[in-house]
Amino acid sequence: MRFETFSKGMAALDVDCLALGIFEEGELTEEARAIDSACGGRLKKLLRHGDFAGKPADTLLLADLPGIAATRIVLTGLGPKKSFGRKVWRKAWSTVVGALSKTRIESVALAITRPDAKDLDDYYFGRAVAEIGATGLYRINDLKSGKKPRAAPLERVLVGPLAKGAAATVNRGLAHGAAIAEACKVHRDLANLPGNVCTPVFLAEETRALAKRYRSLRVRVLDERAIRREKMGCLLAVSQGSAQPPRFIIIEHAGSGKAGQSAHPVVIVGKGVTFDTGGISIKPPAGMDEMKFDMSGAAATIATLTLAAALDLPLRIVGLVAAVENMPDGKAVKPGDIATSASGQTVEILNTDAEGRLILCDALHYARRFQPAAVVDIATLTGACVVALGHQHSGAMGNDQALVTELVEAGMRADDRAWPLPLTEEHAEPLKSNFADFANVGGREGGAITAAAFLGKFTQGMKWAHLDVAGTAFQGGAQKGSTGRPTPLLADFLIRRAGL
Repeated sequence: MRFETFSKGMAALDVDCLALGIFEEGELTEEARAIDSACGGRLKKLLRHGDFAGKPADTLLLADLPGIAATRIVLTGLGPKKSFGRKVWRKAWSTVVGALSKTRIESVALAITRPDAKDLDDYYFGRAVAEIGATGLYRINDLKSGKKPRAAPLERVLVGPLAKGAAATVNRGLAHGAAIAEACKVHRDLANLPGNVCTPVFLAEETRALAKRYRSLRVRVLDERAIRREKMGCLLAVSQGSAQPPRFIIIEHAGSGKAGQSAHPVVIVGKGVTFDTGGISIKPPAGMDEMKFDMSGAAATIATLTLAAALDLPLRIVGLVAAVENMPDGKAVKPGDIATSASGQTVEILNTDAEGRLILCDALHYARRFQPAAVVDIATLTGACVVALGHQHSGAMGNDQALVTELVEAGMRADDRAWPLPLTEEHAEPLKSNFADFANVGGREGGAITAAAFLGKFTQGMKWAHLDVAGTAFQGGAQKGSTGRPTPLLADFLIRRAGL
């Protein structure tokens, strides 16, 4: 998808379609009034007939209006003017993309009025246009045998009308938004694959293939023998019940400039359970197919590194992915078994379905060798986080409040929100064990925080934050599929750190 800007002359733009916003009760925006004037008052006349109410998510496609070059106009509802803001604007543009994707329209001029700069400044306006536009045309990479529908032909978006001097900032936002949308596609394509395709070995090979597109990425993959040499006993305990061998993936991006060569990188750690049955502590059958999404943290990590390379972020960034399958065969780890982590600490495994924290603890210990400036792990870790925060917010915890706040604020800017949860030494109390240094689970209370407290035992001395994305990484039901979250949050976090 190509993005361009314009400052004036909407009526004369050589595009297939103009997108205009209309408030409830037929109130025209400034852009709509200009077009109404050009076409002899046809919009006002249509609205007086009550054909378009202007409610959010409403759209109406009009054709062959006089006085304008575009062959069609799409109206989108903005709701009441008094409640118009960033969220409503995003929904309006998303709705337009969805409507146009069902037509043969190839180009559109986006002239939907936007909120004031405090709510949506020039940079984030451009970024949202590109991100929503490209993401809205995403199609699940399904394996259906029938003929696939044609892809939407929409490939050119003109953005405006812009105020004097705004074009450079908007174009920067457009470039970043397009890169984020491409990263989200990488993320979603990986996460949507079935578990019999996206195995740990497949994930490693796909990461290598993606890295070939970008000069700044270097990938190393540890096989089972190399993982054993690293003494990652907790990771191996999870994988031992599966016929699929584990992989540990290291992705490094060294950006241009002095900051990109820093000895202290940002390390992103992703949970890569390519399918999670729960092991011996097996899950109930209902919804178990969704456990192919249990590698969403890995998908976000890989996607974020491709974004860093695409934008040549002047940062050193390391991605670590622990990739395993959790199965319940005769060799599977049992409740009560004790594993020794790479850090040397022992763990009593009371629940084999609390496997994400087991692979992450070894990955977090591995991160130490990079002497990181910050460590962020991403995991579909606990159902308890879904209970606490629903599907709207990811959970954010850590041992460095400034880092947690940095991530939460990045999520606010990216419209990929996280919510901070407390994490104190008291939350580790339920993990006490009579037989090992600690257990991998506590009680039911505060389960998302207890899981983070477990990870915290392996992050002492590092600035670390944890994102639990169990409720936000995918959706079920008729719209089942990966959401691509929290890749936009991570993108904003890194872009802001890079000062771009």
